[in-house]
Amino acid sequence: MRTLAVLLVLALIWTAGLFAFAERVRRSTPAPQPEAADGIVALTGAGSNERIAAGMRLLEAGLGDRMLISGVNREASREDIRNVSRAVQLLYDCCVDLGFEAADTFGNAQETAGWVRARRYDSLIVVTADYHIPRAMLELGSALPQTRLTAFPVATPSLDAERWWRTTGGARLMVTEYMKYLAIFGREALRRLDRTSESSAAPPASAEPKTS
Repeated sequence: MRTLAVLLVLALIWTAGLFAFAERVRRSTPAPQPEAADGIVALTGAGSNERIAAGMRLLEAGLGDRMLISGVNREASREDIRNVSRAVQLLYDCCVDLGFEAADTFGNAQETAGWVRARRYDSLIVVTADYHIPRAMLELGSALPQTRLTAFPVATPSLDAERWWRTTGGARLMVTEYMKYLAIFGREALRRLDRTSESSAAPPASAEPKTS
């Protein structure tokens, strides 16, 4: 009986967390115009066309010096991506970089971190889907702890964020993303705990002056 009660409590906590997560997604769009940053990154995935076009609009508005499109399909050409972004040719040619290495959100974060460090950027606008932004910000925050990150979520046309539970596709997407988010959140919490433990275990520096 006690085990059943514990499982029921855990299920209630999980469900409350899911609806809180979904509400966060719903309220994230339309996103206000962000402050200017050194760079912009658009993460590819489902609904990539909208993400890339949104990032390009920010670049055209002068809100970043350059834009990285991370996780581009290896079979896509620069011209293919330009057509998707609806970018002005001159701006696209000078200021848009394509990343082909990333295959998932962790890969996006690593690819973006390499680009940011190579450019010596201190701030970044992150453009991705509304449901993806919480997990993407966790991954990028882990990869770029010293970089100021600004989220710019883009509404997903195929997802009714207000009534997501009414369709199988919407419910599956939200639950799956919530579970992935929890996994990354738990990983980062454990890492912070490990760092705290290591700091506590480190012997204090001696305050006594050295003698010669």
